[in-house]
Amino acid sequence: MKLYDITVPLSADLPTYPGDPPVTIEPVTRIARGDTANVSRLTLTTHSGTHLDVPLHFRDDGSSVDLLPLSLLVGKTRVIDLRGVRAIDRKELARLPVRGEERLLLRTDNSLLWERSGFCTEYACLTPDGADYLLETGAKLIGIDYLSIERFDSDGAIHRQLLDAGIVILEGLNLDGVEAGEYELLCLPLNVRGGDGAPVRALLRSHERPETVERPFDPHTSRWPLS
Repeated sequence: MKLYDITVPLSADLPTYPGDPPVTIEPVTRIARGDTANVSRLTLTTHSGTHLDVPLHFRDDGSSVDLLPLSLLVGKTRVIDLRGVRAIDRKELARLPVRGEERLLLRTDNSLLWERSGFCTEYACLTPDGADYLLETGAKLIGIDYLSIERFDSDGAIHRQLLDAGIVILEGLNLDGVEAGEYELLCLPLNVRGGDGAPVRALLRSHERPETVERPFDPHTSRWPLS
């Protein structure tokens, strides 16, 4: 078994969608200043970094993130390789094994954009007929490796198309180093009551044997206190 952390780290350097406030992490108390413990204030939006979009994001009467069934966010997932493709349309998707897959993660060249500073407006995204095709295939969750699943100058039509059909959108993934294939997705959002979305910690679990064998746990080398 091998685990892939496909979540981007939250930091002040993390790109944010234009118009959204940046992530800030501010010290509140510090041991170095004589306080008992270190505590920080974290400020971010419900759509910062790796996050889920739910119907309330684009519809006032849509369901909120705390109402999502967790079974939708954990389970068999297929990663499809779309590197080299900028417009993800029906033709591109039809050549890949997506039919019948409830959870799909789109690996594109976007994963390399996390190495750049600032937001990039030229990223790979889903087209309207690509969204139509995924609706036909029975998808329930679609993920992509940047901060929006549709083009930067769009009006949210693809978001509404997918969300209105009951498809959850997982954005802000980093799929660099993740090969195409079948995995188990573990994707748990913050339980934000009435939230129009939420940051998540997303992992992929592969049941293939890893190339390197992990050393057995040695309590004498652990940095954590042992009882």
